[in-house]
Amino acid sequence: MSEPLELRIRTAVPGDDEGLALLDRLAWSHLHAVMPRPQPPYPPFFSERHTPEDCLVAELGDRLAGYVHLGFPTPVDSNRHVRQIQGLAVSQEARGRGVGRALVRAAVDEARRRGARRLTLRVLAHNTPARGLCEGEGFVVEGTLPEEFLLDGTYVDDVLMGRSL
Repeated sequence: MSEPLELRIRTAVPGDDEGLALLDRLAWSHLHAVMPRPQPPYPPFFSERHTPEDCLVAELGDRLAGYVHLGFPTPVDSNRHVRQIQGLAVSQEARGRGVGRALVRAAVDEARRRGARRLTLRVLAHNTPARGLCEGEGFVVEGTLPEEFLLDGTYVDDVLMGRSL
C-alpha cells in the first residue's frame, strides 16, 4: 500500500496560470458556475481582479489539486475590512480528500493575516456540498437572492454566507 500524498497549500505564482486555467475548465459545472462553459480561446487564469497573490493553491504530492481566490467584495474603502472567497475549485481526482476544507481553512487564515474582520462568499443554493463545507467551517447564511440566476433552464437562488474572523 502506498503512502498517502501530502497536501500542501501555498500562494500561487504566475507560472501556475496554465495549470489553474485547465483545472478551472475541467471543474466547470452549473452546480457552481454562473458563467457559460468556457470556450476557446481561453483567457488567462490570472487578471487584474485576481492576481497570483490573491490565490491559494492546493497540491497533493506534485499535482495541482485545487485553488481558492480571495478578494474584496466591493471597491469601497469603508468595506476593506471584509474579504470574500471569489472562487474555489477542487480537481475531480482530489475530491473527497479534504482539499476543499483545507482551502477554506487556509482562506480564513489568510484573510485574518491580512487584517480582515469578516470573510464572505456566495454559493448557489443547489450546491449542497459547498454549502455544507462552508457551514462546517463556521459560515452562516446571511441572505438569499431568490432566482438570481437562470442556469440550464432552471432558476437558482444565490446564497450569501459569512463569518467573523
